[in-house]
Amino acid sequence: NKAKLAKLPNLYEQNHKNTNSGSITAVSTKPRSDFNTCCSWQGLYPTIRERNSVMFNNEMMADVHFVVGPPGGTQRVPGHKYVLAVGSSVFHAMFYGELAEDQDEIRIPDVEPPSFLAMLKYIYCDEIDLCADTVLATLYAAKKYIVPHLARACVNFLETSLSAKNACVLLSQSCLFEEPDLTQRCWEVIDAQAELALRSEGFCDIDAQTLESILRRETLNAKEMVVFEAALSWAEAECQRQELPPTIENKRLVLGKAIYLIRVPTMALEDFANGAAQSGVLTLNETNDIFLWYTAAKKPDLLFCTKPRKGLSSQRCHRFQSCAYRSNQWRYRGRCDSIQFAVDKRVFIAGFGLYGSSCGSAEYSAKIELKRQGVPMAQRIIKYFSDGSSNTFPVWFEYPVQIEPDTFYTASVVLDGNELSYFGQEGMTEVQCGKVTFQFQCSSDSTNGTGVQGGQIPELIFYA
Repeated sequence: NKAKLAKLPNLYEQNHKNTNSGSITAVSTKPRSDFNTCCSWQGLYPTIRERNSVMFNNEMMADVHFVVGPPGGTQRVPGHKYVLAVGSSVFHAMFYGELAEDQDEIRIPDVEPPSFLAMLKYIYCDEIDLCADTVLATLYAAKKYIVPHLARACVNFLETSLSAKNACVLLSQSCLFEEPDLTQRCWEVIDAQAELALRSEGFCDIDAQTLESILRRETLNAKEMVVFEAALSWAEAECQRQELPPTIENKRLVLGKAIYLIRVPTMALEDFANGAAQSGVLTLNETNDIFLWYTAAKKPDLLFCTKPRKGLSSQRCHRFQSCAYRSNQWRYRGRCDSIQFAVDKRVFIAGFGLYGSSCGSAEYSAKIELKRQGVPMAQRIIKYFSDGSSNTFPVWFEYPVQIEPDTFYTASVVLDGNELSYFGQEGMTEVQCGKVTFQFQCSSDSTNGTGVQGGQIPELIFYA
């Protein structure tokens, strides 16, 4: 566990490259000694909070010092026992408890200096300064010294910055820190955006126990070939961590029994033949038996699970109460149909349900797009076939898109087809779908008549 904790800042930093989820204010690391004890500085600050803040990282009246950080990267930090004891039960026991030791200098090798200072700033100043690079290490410090409100703020920060890029790393650490709510949020992202999460750099940084829990997951929304490739990438990184040459044999060695959690027989035969069968990770007997399992009437017994993962069941938010068609509607001619929506809980938009031809079967080309505050988040050009009924027909993004609560997003589609289509009527401004509430409003991007009351984009397909 100590080895894991020592890596926390680096692990999180790898998954926040080029992001702006940054700090509020940088915590000064240089001890302050800018107040002359002879001057009446106390009169400059009207509240006890402000006067306490003056003492943060200040040598004046310091009665204890901490040597923080691992060997070679230490920093000496001044402290005041009374203030620290008021802010933390651990410090209270350390300085005033029955087993208190009278030490002028305390070594803390397992906490990074910036994270320790962030914790002290909360204790002294009642201010929370968090940044992506150090939030995990700050959470560790808050847990170690039992500063629960700071720990909760760290968890909230992590939840708001959670994405497919860092979900696997945060899953590993949330289990280590015993934060079940954060663990659940991580699983929601990993399940819905499994292929993005498995292909992220952070996936290769997780520990073996977390790897097994992900490979065992029934609700992963991913092709099994992607799972297999991700496991091999992790194995290569693990070989480097163990200072082993990344040979096929060593990759199999570090994977161990976790290899059998990959549901290789559920791959498409073409994926298996061109990918897993030629990877060298499977033994010759395993490869032969899996080929027989695909093709033979009498199937051999396998150590691999042969049952496909259930994945996630998609839900549909239908915003119209009826649909119709007329002899002169609905035409497209390359114009945009668009609607804005917001949700009250985090969801993942997987695609749209669209109407089809009202004049018999027909094929349409659709450019679908999802934007947040005018910035495209996902788009795709796709063809779909309609059978002439008033049913909706699903069109999917390449990957599900994470939608945060209480923010309006714009769903757009540009359809190209020769035939007139059905259109929705009696639109609703608010729709309840299970535990998720959708709100709709008109979009200025809509140039083909679609709005809240009627038009196109009758359904949003999502995972919750």
